[in-house]
Amino acid sequence: MKKPFTTLLMLAASLVCCAACSESAEAATAAGDDDGPTNVEFQIQYTTPVPSEFFQAASQQGMVEVLWYDSKDYTSSARPATRKPAYVYLPYGYDPTQKYDIIYLLHGWTGVAEQYFGLSSWPQMKNLFDNLIQRALTKPFIAVSPTWDKDNQSKGWGESTQEAAVFSQEYVNDLIPAVETHYSTYLESPTEAGILASRQHRAIGGFSLGSITTWYIFEQAFPYSKWYLPMSGDNWSQGMYGGQYYPDETAQFLADLVNKSPYRDDFYVWYACGTEDVRLPQSHNQALAMAKLTDTFNAKNFSYHMKEGGKHDFNAVWEFCYHALQFFFPPKNAEPMTNYYNRQSRIADVMNDPDFGDWGRLILPANNSYWSGTTLEDLDLTWYNGIDPDKTVEIVNYIKAHHDEVFIDIYTEAEKLADPEKRNTGLFFFRGTPGAPFAICNAGGGHVYVGAMHDSFPHALEISKQGLNAFALIYRPDWSPSDEDLARAITYIYDHADELGVARDGYSLWGGSAGARMAADMSRLSHMRSSTGRTDIPQAAACIMQYTGYTSVSADDAPTYACCGTNDGIASWRTMQSRLDQLSALGIPTEFHAYNGLPHGFGLGTGTVAEGWINDAISFCQAQRGTTRISQTRASDGSKPQAIYLLNGTRRDSIQRGINIVDGKKFLAK
Repeated sequence: MKKPFTTLLMLAASLVCCAACSESAEAATAAGDDDGPTNVEFQIQYTTPVPSEFFQAASQQGMVEVLWYDSKDYTSSARPATRKPAYVYLPYGYDPTQKYDIIYLLHGWTGVAEQYFGLSSWPQMKNLFDNLIQRALTKPFIAVSPTWDKDNQSKGWGESTQEAAVFSQEYVNDLIPAVETHYSTYLESPTEAGILASRQHRAIGGFSLGSITTWYIFEQAFPYSKWYLPMSGDNWSQGMYGGQYYPDETAQFLADLVNKSPYRDDFYVWYACGTEDVRLPQSHNQALAMAKLTDTFNAKNFSYHMKEGGKHDFNAVWEFCYHALQFFFPPKNAEPMTNYYNRQSRIADVMNDPDFGDWGRLILPANNSYWSGTTLEDLDLTWYNGIDPDKTVEIVNYIKAHHDEVFIDIYTEAEKLADPEKRNTGLFFFRGTPGAPFAICNAGGGHVYVGAMHDSFPHALEISKQGLNAFALIYRPDWSPSDEDLARAITYIYDHADELGVARDGYSLWGGSAGARMAADMSRLSHMRSSTGRTDIPQAAACIMQYTGYTSVSADDAPTYACCGTNDGIASWRTMQSRLDQLSALGIPTEFHAYNGLPHGFGLGTGTVAEGWINDAISFCQAQRGTTRISQTRASDGSKPQAIYLLNGTRRDSIQRGINIVDGKKFLAK
């Protein structure tokens, strides 16, 4: 349960400020609580933690360089010359013949240019960047960590605030030209016209006093950057801590300057703060005041994000950057997600969205007696636990953003006329890297409905983020028709692989509960051939199964990954383990996990001991296609079988708690 903001603000007043920003903080009433209308479409978005493996060294590592550039001391009218360092992150495989997007990140008070990724003893941000890029969650980008201090040394509060207040001049006149002409960016010419022409590929952000500096740049140099990431700090145009004490005036000032700009419809502010941050009063009041000015700040160009329990430290910064960079710099095959819907959006409005046509009703089960809820936040599906409303919102926003290509009919109109139930079928396509293999995800639902919103859509979306092309199948839930629908889906994708941009070989079949039975059946070569009537379609490279009591075993089964909870009252983990033991004895590659205490239907397992299982499953698929595993984990008997806690060659901090078996060799994690 979220803590009331009034309580949070009172708590913030009593906290002692951290070393990065030790100014005093006072409690404040949230803007918009009692005065004036609020934006009914506005929704505070709570971030989710960064997966722990993102802080580990990636196998594809970028590099950090120091670029020295000439600038001036803009706090003095004489403009004395200075020479300053900027730490520059370059992505793995940096190619001077390619153009890269760029983000500038500003440190807080008492910080230095090395703050973000220039300290070998503090590798978290660099590792985060490397993993975001390696896992195809962002396109490759350049990041720059500069300083506003003229000699890159910690200063007193007064001097630092003076330098931060005029840093926008250095940003435009000196820093951008120096960095973006030295490295391969979209800047064609270090002139005002050149900087303006490349603004869509430039982001600026900062933490604490760096956030305040970001707002100064928004105020004083708005046209030169499209993307803004202020974290835990406000705009001081109306005075110090103006976001707290003068939120409406501050918001109106910012709206007025935006409305006077030719770029008023071409910018984005991704505002963020922790719920226990001592800077919450400034950020929160300003954000809510801005949200009231819907003609200027709306879902197209403004969002406000909070880390539950987040304090004024870099744990929050890493989490905010993890999410914001995926939004600013999505993979080349993706588009920046627009916040069309939020937690409070009505389910009926989503299903009846005109962009979706008749297939919008298939986003939730066609048999509506198996789901309930009015809004996306309170969606409930029979037999499923832990539906993540933030993931639900992300999915429907993805579907909205890609509505012209996301849904695929697998049956012809004539076939649907002959059998009207076939109108309740189709594929939802979550596009990955062009030419990469595909995966088909099949949700469970007891063969009476299809629980895609928890049991296949989230999987397909996450799989696509890591480069594979993923499809979520909406099938007729009776056993025989569901088998026919999956066979048709495989045939359709294989026959249309070129136009879909997917590889014909190396595909995988995924499923949970009833959907896992479908995947297991169809990954058996003999069954796939009899069901499709085709001998040219290859067998699935891997079958990925969650929580099902499927027991059939054959020598022509595909390599199989399976996972289940030890408290599953529907599908026994022992039954799943027994089947995989039999497959392993036949020489078929297997991997099995039973997660301590989890019930049936845990989906992605977000926030549980199973979180990250999907990364293991993707690694398993990669291994069946010949991907080399880079490191190994030692078993309890001292032997060294293939590692199982890897993604693209990186290793977990610790294995997941439960029973873990690879090719018959057991690993125990308590």
